[in-house]
Amino acid sequence: MNFTRWSARLPGTQRRIAARTDVGEAQSPSSASAVPAARGEFEQHGDSRAGRQDARRHARQQDAGQQDAGQDGAPTGIPALEELSVRDVLGGLPALVALVYGGDHRVAYVNDAYVDAFGPREPGTAAAEGCPELVELGLMPLMDQVLRSGKPRTVKSRKVQAADTTTSTTPSAHTSANGSATVARDGSYTVTCTPVETSGSDGVLIFAADVTDHAEAAERLRASERRLRETAVALQRSLLPQKLEQPDDLRVAATYQPGGTDAAVGGDWYDVITLGAGRTALVIGDVMGRGVRAAAVMGQLRTAVRAYARLDLPPHEVLQLLDGLAAEIDPSQIATCVYAVHDPNEGRLVYASAGHLPILVRAEDGTVARAADPTGPPLGTGGWIHTSGTIDLAPGSTAVLYTDGLVERRSEDIDEGVASLERALAGAKGSPQVVCDRLIRAMGVTAEHDDDVAVLVLQHPARTGQAAELFHNAALDLLGGVEAAPRARAFASGVLSSWRFPVELRDLGVLATSELVANSLQHGTPPMRLRLRRTDRRLIIEVTDGDDHLPLRRHAEPADEAGRGISIVATIASSWGSRRTPGGGKAVWCEFALPH
Repeated sequence: MNFTRWSARLPGTQRRIAARTDVGEAQSPSSASAVPAARGEFEQHGDSRAGRQDARRHARQQDAGQQDAGQDGAPTGIPALEELSVRDVLGGLPALVALVYGGDHRVAYVNDAYVDAFGPREPGTAAAEGCPELVELGLMPLMDQVLRSGKPRTVKSRKVQAADTTTSTTPSAHTSANGSATVARDGSYTVTCTPVETSGSDGVLIFAADVTDHAEAAERLRASERRLRETAVALQRSLLPQKLEQPDDLRVAATYQPGGTDAAVGGDWYDVITLGAGRTALVIGDVMGRGVRAAAVMGQLRTAVRAYARLDLPPHEVLQLLDGLAAEIDPSQIATCVYAVHDPNEGRLVYASAGHLPILVRAEDGTVARAADPTGPPLGTGGWIHTSGTIDLAPGSTAVLYTDGLVERRSEDIDEGVASLERALAGAKGSPQVVCDRLIRAMGVTAEHDDDVAVLVLQHPARTGQAAELFHNAALDLLGGVEAAPRARAFASGVLSSWRFPVELRDLGVLATSELVANSLQHGTPPMRLRLRRTDRRLIIEVTDGDDHLPLRRHAEPADEAGRGISIVATIASSWGSRRTPGGGKAVWCEFALPH
C-alpha cells in the first residue's frame, strides 16, 4: 500500500497544509481525496465510531446517486483508488492494524479494531514503551528485520494478553473508541509486518488477524490426542509383565519404550514364562498397527501365549495355535512373534518365528550369531505350517530378542539395522539390564523415537567356584524290569546325600523318585531315564520314557491298588507336570523348593 498519497504526514516530519473536514459532513467528489492531517486525526480519535459510520454511509449514498445520474444507464461516479480514504479503509477492517515508523518504531496510527483489543495508543509513542502487546508478541526484533531487509515477515499464532470489550468501566480497564471499557483476556494472533515507505521515514505496517478460536480448537485437538495416547500407553504398560520371572539358570531383563509424542503407541510386547523342570519360555512380538486397538490385540495374544505355554508344547505348535487365534481376534491386523524355549540340560534355544526379526546370540568371546531366517509368515495370515529351529546358548552367552523399532530406519534397509545391532551387541558387556540400556543408546533410540521399542535380553551365566557348587546334574538309565525301581531309589538316595540336603528333603526326594519310576515302568516303554538336578533354589526330579501318553492325576478309591502315584507326588512336591518330548515319548517331573 502506497502511503505517499496520504495527505497526512507522520509526526515529526514536514506536514502539508490541508483543510480540515468535519467528520459528520458529507464530502464532495472533488474533495473526496482530501484526508485530514495526521495530528488532527489523532486529536479526533476519541470521537464516536457512530459519527464516522454516518459519514461513510452518507458518502456511499452520494456515490449511489452519482451512479444513477449517468447517461444510458451506465454507472458513473465510481471513485478511483486515489479517491479512497486510507484511514476509512483501515479503520473498517476487522483485523488489527497499526503503523509505526522510524528505528524506534513510534506509533503513527492504530485502527478501531486495534483500539478495541488493546486500548488507544498515543501517536508518537515508542512501541517498546507504549505498546506492551507488541513486546509480548515478540514483534520488536521482527520489525527491526523488516526495516533492514525491506521484506515482509509473518509469525503465526502468537499468544498475547488481549482485551474483551464490555459495558462496565473499572479503574484498571482501558477505554476504547466507542467509550466502553476493555478487560484483559488471552488471545492468539497471526501477525504480518510489511515495510512501507513514507515521506522522509520508513515504517512498518502491522496486520494482526485474531486466530484465538482456531488456536483453542487446535489446543483442544492436541489435548485430545495426548489423552488418547496416554490411555494407549497406560493400557500397553498394564498388559506387559509388571515384574519379569527370573529363572534359575538364566538372568533376564527387558525394556519397553513407547514412541515419541508424535507417534501413536504400537503393540509391542514381551514375556518370560517358567515351564517347570528348569525350562523357560521367552516371547517377544509386535502387533502391526497403532493406538488402543493394537494394544488391546497385543494383550489378548500375550494372554493366549501364556495359556498355550502351560501346555508345554513345542514352539512351532504354540505359534500354530496363535496363528488361528490372531485371525479370530481381528482379521484386519497381523502380528509378528518369536517363541523360544530354553532347557538347561540341552544348552540351546529351541524357537519358532512368525515373521519376526532373528534372535541374536553373543558368545563369551564376543562373536555374534544370528538365528536362521523366520520359520513362517506373521500371525493371522493362516495357511502355513510352522517349524522349530535351534540356536546354541552355551554358558557365558547372551541372547537378544527385539522388535523392529530398534533396528528399522526410514533412511536404510532393515538388514543394515540388524547388522548395526550385531556390532553393538558384540561390544555390549555387563548384566542384562546394562546390555539393554547400551543397545538402546547404541541404536540411537531417544524419547522422540518414531516407533515403539521392546528389547528382551537373557544371559546364561558361566558359573565357577562357590556358585557352581549350587548347580548339579545326575542321570541314570533305567534298564531291566522291576529291578530298575530299587536301583533308582538307591541312586537318588546317594545323590541327594552327596548334595547335602536335609534328611527330610532327601526322604521326600527318594519317595517322589520311586513313584515316578514306578509309573514309568508300569505305563511307559523304553528307553527310560531318571534325571536329578539341583539349582540354587530347587530340586528337580524328571523321568522320561518312550510312550507319549501323558499321566493324569485321578482320585483313587479306597479299594484300588493303583492310581495313587501321581497324587502322592503332587501332594509332597511344590509342583509337578508332564510334557511330550520332541523325539516321541514323554517326560514327567516334579520340583521341591529348597530351604533358604
